[in-house]
Amino acid sequence: MLNQRIRQLRQARSMSQVDLAKRLNVTKQSVSNWENDNIQPSIEMLVKLSAVFSVSTDYLLGLKDEP
Repeated sequence: MLNQRIRQLRQARSMSQVDLAKRLNVTKQSVSNWENDNIQPSIEMLVKLSAVFSVSTDYLLGLKDEP
């Protein structure tokens, strides 16, 4: 669920993986790995993702359907 939400939110904002990586100060490979469900972002990064996308961490994790 998390990987799908990250990809969906990124694409809805017309951001590339590189754009998102720069905003979070990580590599494009990290973003790709999250979206392909190879690895999970850290709790700290989850909080940063929620701030970048202006959604709750519960939404990112699939615990709520409302952003």
